[in-house]
Amino acid sequence: MNVRKIICFLLSFIVICLAGILTAHAEIVAGKDYRVLSTPQPTEGESQQIEVIEFFWYGCPHCNDLNPYLARWLKNKPADVEFRYVPAVFRNNWVPAARTFYAIESLGLGEALHDKIYHAIHREKINLSKEETLFSWIAKQGIERDKFVSAYNSFTAQNQANRAAQMTRQYQLTGVPAFVIDGKYLTSGKAGGIPQDTISVLNQLIEKVREERKAR
Repeated sequence: MNVRKIICFLLSFIVICLAGILTAHAEIVAGKDYRVLSTPQPTEGESQQIEVIEFFWYGCPHCNDLNPYLARWLKNKPADVEFRYVPAVFRNNWVPAARTFYAIESLGLGEALHDKIYHAIHREKINLSKEETLFSWIAKQGIERDKFVSAYNSFTAQNQANRAAQMTRQYQLTGVPAFVIDGKYLTSGKAGGIPQDTISVLNQLIEKVREERKAR
């Protein structure tokens, strides 16, 4: 390879790298990468924290694909961000998943079982929307079946699932996974994008909220 070819190769490589960098840091666009809720929702927790909610459904393949990336993000979550999960409820057949989530949370098993539920549904093809199947699966995880059943059928879990259904409507969701940042910005990532794009948009919206607060 002569000097001219080497120079051309290096220039091409630099152009490709710069294009990649510019794409990765392309500014997010309202109406495309995210939208502003017509009715901002009140946030929970400390007022100085930036609230991030992930609306999800255990049966959603896209939520499953995003979950490991979100888990890694949570390990290094910014100190000024308060994160919480909310199981979306669009239809009645989504209620069992919501009650499952709130049951494991009430038993302090969320961190231990959240990923395992995704794995059981999407990798092992276990239909956890059927209560008997769910209860048997829970028992196989070394959890007392009756204790889980009691939590799953509790008034608290049912009430929380009803509240999740109400929030699904209030936050004007059209699908999952979806993130709501500071009660006013809604995103599912870039259209046709990959999980990394979703995390990138999430980070940029968090930074947008920070800048807005500084400008007050």
